[in-house]
Amino acid sequence: MLTRYRVMAYVTAVMLLVLCACMVFKYGFGMGKDLTLVVAQVHGVLYIIYLVFAFDLGSKARWPFAKLLWVLVSGTIPTAAFFVERKVVREVEPLLADAAPEPVEA
Repeated sequence: MLTRYRVMAYVTAVMLLVLCACMVFKYGFGMGKDLTLVVAQVHGVLYIIYLVFAFDLGSKARWPFAKLLWVLVSGTIPTAAFFVERKVVREVEPLLADAAPEPVEA
């Protein structure tokens, strides 16, 4: 659950940076209109997948609504997902370690 969130956070963040670069070329230099459209659509689909995984993680970790909202919105702010992902991992990993079953001695 945490791994799929982390992967989608990085993929979404990288695609958002690529989209920002495409927008600069499209509106600043008048080129790359078709590429910008494709990158925007790919980012949109990946962001929806990110939303599903982040919501799943947040509901299982029982985050308050404000924190869940911040994690969900971070996929729309360039570079924010990188920082939010690191913070989420630091907070969730101890919860996963506590939930791990104890080994049984034979």
